[in-house]
Amino acid sequence: MELSKNPEKKAFACQMLAERAAALGRLPTRADFSETDIVFIKAHLGPWPRALETAGLKPKSTKGKRGAKRTKRQKKL
Repeated sequence: MELSKNPEKKAFACQMLAERAAALGRLPTRADFSETDIVFIKAHLGPWPRALETAGLKPKSTKGKRGAKRTKRQKKL
């Protein structure tokens, strides 16, 4: 999936997420939006976790797949 390069639409998608988070008092989930809104947000910001990160609602993940696997292996030891 190729993300939109339109900065105005990206900003609007971020605004949608931020406004819903403020209204709810928590991180918004896909269930808090209509199907049309979900498609718009994901088209311009990517998968839901990345969209929340881009909107500044969730800290960026510092772990990639390798970090998660490493943590899992360390817990087994």
